[in-house]
Amino acid sequence: MLVRILENLADRLTGPMSFRFILQPVVACVFAVIAGLQDARFGRTPYLWALFSEPASRAALVHDGWRRIGKVFIVAIVLDLIYQVVVLQVFPGEALIVAVLLAIVPYVVVRGVVTRAAGIMMGTWR
Repeated sequence: MLVRILENLADRLTGPMSFRFILQPVVACVFAVIAGLQDARFGRTPYLWALFSEPASRAALVHDGWRRIGKVFIVAIVLDLIYQVVVLQVFPGEALIVAVLLAIVPYVVVRGVVTRAAGIMMGTWR
């Protein structure tokens, strides 16, 4: 099963609809930059670090992150399911993996980097 998943994920890079491997991370990064600049402006801790180090505000952070990136995540799932219907058979778990890789990972990484860099430049870094 793991081999099938890896082969199917690799096939997505060159198959139809491969444009989404550029477009969706770019959209996620745009949202991440906007959120990261806002975090820096208010002197907040970088997003991923705050998720792990501030348990009292974890629910609010997850809600804020989902509000900002949820639509991109849903579009990533829908596009991957369309791809699967056209090229493969439908594997919902693979659609979730692809959506996380195309939307959530770039968002979390870029938001944290932008928050840290902008915080240093604005002088709000603690």
